[in-house]
Amino acid sequence: MTISIVVPCLDEEGAIPSLLSRLDDVVAPYGTCAEIILVDDGSKDRTWSVIEAACEREPKLRGIRLSANRGHQIALTAGLEAARGARIFMLDADLQDPPELLADMMHMMDQGYDVVYGRRIERHGETFFKRATAWVFYRILNAMSDTDIPQDTGDFRLVNRRALDAVLAMPERARFVRGMFAWVGFKQIGIEYPRASRTSGETKYPVRKMVRFAVDAMTAFSTKPLKFATRMSFASLGFSALMMIYVLYSFAIYQTTPGWASIVVVISLFSGVQLLTLGILGEYVGRLCVESKNRPLYYVADEIGSRLTAPDQGNK
Repeated sequence: MTISIVVPCLDEEGAIPSLLSRLDDVVAPYGTCAEIILVDDGSKDRTWSVIEAACEREPKLRGIRLSANRGHQIALTAGLEAARGARIFMLDADLQDPPELLADMMHMMDQGYDVVYGRRIERHGETFFKRATAWVFYRILNAMSDTDIPQDTGDFRLVNRRALDAVLAMPERARFVRGMFAWVGFKQIGIEYPRASRTSGETKYPVRKMVRFAVDAMTAFSTKPLKFATRMSFASLGFSALMMIYVLYSFAIYQTTPGWASIVVVISLFSGVQLLTLGILGEYVGRLCVESKNRPLYYVADEIGSRLTAPDQGNK
């Protein structure tokens, strides 16, 4: 198998026909040495029915249906573990990232690169809020992370078997796949492209999921938030020492007019610092709790595809 294309899908019944139409042209040069793996991440619409029908018509298609919605990163991991190609191409079903770039990525990998990732130079069809928060997210993440994660990138990339096996050997539950590929190293290069609007449907990353995704990314690749909490504690101690000096000075010169404003400000400040510190600690403790349970990342409910030879059809 030369190339495996992995596509996580969540409620994408309207996008899959266009996706497969464009992928047919992309994989045509590879003939029977290509496979397309569609992973249904517990969709509530007819996504799995559309995948089943497509797999009946096309022998190069494989479908994997997870038992429940586990999130984009887990669904992507399920597809990556099922892939058998020497090179693996990751793509979202919404076609915002052009699959036609595969030929250029393959050419760049022929020059000796292990990972070729897409870098977005434009974002069409996205709100100003989404573009602004994405820009801020990558800058803050790189400032806090010990790993240099390429900015303005997603999971749209081509990787070889060596890089993929290194990532799949990483056992963490809260997965940030693009960061994991950055962490394993090897020889990597980016290719720039304008990101298109969605072909159909709505984004699967509302604000709540975006925040959760950002927290997972930052806690997975950096302990700087913990160090920040420590610095905040020292800053609070310093501020309280200054306040004590001011109170003693005021008492000494008999300027002790009672007032509630300063008391409220001080209490609010220290309460905020304490809650922030507890919240940061809670994120890391929660991550340790989840990791210690060592639960499977996902369960496979259904699989379809004439080339399916996976020995384990249960949990991963």
